[in-house]
Amino acid sequence: MSVADNGDANGGQAGGSPPNDGGPLSGDSVFTWFGDRIRSRNASNVFLLVPIVAFELVFFLVPFLILLRMSVNAQSSQAFFEPAWTLNSYFAVIQSDVTMGIVLFSFKLGVIATTLSVLVGLFYAYAIYRTDGLTQASLLFAVILTLLTTLVVKTYAWRPILTPDGLVNKALLAAGVIGDPIQLAPGIVGTVIGQVYVVLPYSILAIYSVFSTLDWEIVEAARDLGASRPRSFFEVVLPEVLPGVAVATVVSFAWSVGAYAAPSQLGTGTQTTFAMEVGNLMLSNFNWPMASALAVLMLAAMLVVSVVLFRLLNRAGGGLQNV
Repeated sequence: MSVADNGDANGGQAGGSPPNDGGPLSGDSVFTWFGDRIRSRNASNVFLLVPIVAFELVFFLVPFLILLRMSVNAQSSQAFFEPAWTLNSYFAVIQSDVTMGIVLFSFKLGVIATTLSVLVGLFYAYAIYRTDGLTQASLLFAVILTLLTTLVVKTYAWRPILTPDGLVNKALLAAGVIGDPIQLAPGIVGTVIGQVYVVLPYSILAIYSVFSTLDWEIVEAARDLGASRPRSFFEVVLPEVLPGVAVATVVSFAWSVGAYAAPSQLGTGTQTTFAMEVGNLMLSNFNWPMASALAVLMLAAMLVVSVVLFRLLNRAGGGLQNV
């Protein structure tokens, strides 16, 4: 077989020119690019990506496009919506003081619940990492156990604990800490506690997954060099687990901003999140275009905030490029 034949068999590389690997937008069609990948050594990577891409398209991209299309329809008094192409629903959301107040409360709840969840999750995950045997298994089981109960049930279970005649107030009254019962739930305190209880397991698991890869000898070396326990934690341990903290922060914030179960079960009528308002607009007012517009705006806002959080955490400690 001649050198020219070898070049032809290798896709025209006889002259030493590199293969065309510019991707599906480099001049060839998507199907040609996909076929080239299958015939090359990257075939396994393509087949691994196909189920993920298909899942994202079917369950995320398509519903979002439907939501986006619904948001530009017009409200109708005779049906759920009237087919149109208008931005009136977006203007109605932005110009409504009530809706903007609901959005502001949603972000406040997200910030408070995320801060508490990440702080508690960080030290709880650290406790799991530093223990072993039955103690470690018990701590992990306690986290996973909370995920085996439905969302509504485990948030509603806080009502008999936090109400004025609940267990917390009875314990505080018996101990003489307070003279009169405290209104914990329904109220903002109960809402925050319930929401932290919902997102805390995900924060713990996200942070612990990074803790499990930490080499403790690095911490011991820092202590041998004179670092105290708190200093070695904040200057050695924390930067190493920052990717887990970033994931826990974004997940907790996104879930808390869009909270529904905790505010509806443990809050008052004034503790209304945007998710509750979307449900109210769709199921009570039958204003589907405005509900869709509010949902699209909040999704965009949470995406921007998530990107900003990743950038801030990356600038603070680095090491988030692979998150």
